[in-house]
Amino acid sequence: MTEIKLTTERLNLRLIELADLNSIHLLHSLPETDKFNTLGIPKNIQETKSIIEGWIIANNKSDSKNLTFAIEQIASKKFIGLIALKIGSEKFKNGEVWYKLHSDYWGKGFGTESLNTVLSFGFEKLKLHRIEAGCAIENIGSIKLLEKVGMTREGRKRQVLPLKSGWSDNYEYAILDTDERKTKQERKEL
Repeated sequence: MTEIKLTTERLNLRLIELADLNSIHLLHSLPETDKFNTLGIPKNIQETKSIIEGWIIANNKSDSKNLTFAIEQIASKKFIGLIALKIGSEKFKNGEVWYKLHSDYWGKGFGTESLNTVLSFGFEKLKLHRIEAGCAIENIGSIKLLEKVGMTREGRKRQVLPLKSGWSDNYEYAILDTDERKTKQERKEL
């Protein structure tokens, strides 16, 4: 799956490369993006490199079940975040998404655009039936994003996320291939 590139009006989503190391390290080092992240702030760039090397290896497998994309603005060619799709069992046709955007790009629709693009890829190209996501219950930005694209909150796991602030509950979200997704046009009409 090394030739995957997804494009929107404003964004390119392409599989990450080692050349993204500095941008990814900066993203992981921001206190704002770390608040609800279980990864934690890396001690140094070598720690970041060891993390993303596994992602790059997974991206380059012909039968990869873990795809990690760099989110880039088309106009500036600037790296603004990450989004990933972990593909589950063939029998269940499911997947799970996660994302992390640089805080300078929050509230500008880039998360919605990226997530809708990955959902479309998962349902239309990979023929998945169900895509899940989770977020800390206090992560209002992610809650709004997941609900904006049409995902349904299905449950709550208690004290499952080891955050810096302590153990956090996690909301579980999902969307099915048969659910109505909220595309850009549908959101304008709301």
